[in-house]
Amino acid sequence: MGHSLAIIGVVALCTVLTRALPFWILGGRKEVPATVQYLGKVLPPAIMAILVVYCLKDINLLEGSRGLPEFLAVALVAVLHLWKKSTLLSIGAGTVFYMILVQAVF
Repeated sequence: MGHSLAIIGVVALCTVLTRALPFWILGGRKEVPATVQYLGKVLPPAIMAILVVYCLKDINLLEGSRGLPEFLAVALVAVLHLWKKSTLLSIGAGTVFYMILVQAVF
């Protein structure tokens, strides 16, 4: 029981620190530094690109469904995101579509 409470305490502390640290570092500045603005623009697309590469890295084009369910799901995510501009909708619908393809179609 004590071990579990210690783990919960450390996780809670780390969560609070990661949320509060930027405010402590930047203080009461009214303007966000240019470096932070740049990272805010560049990191989200970079992280999404890394996730796409990670998800598609093990596709074998020579056997099985040849990556068709994965590429169809990626296409759906891209189309939905360009159309609705909703990350949650795009990723959620793509995941559901992929699972339907893998479980029922291929």
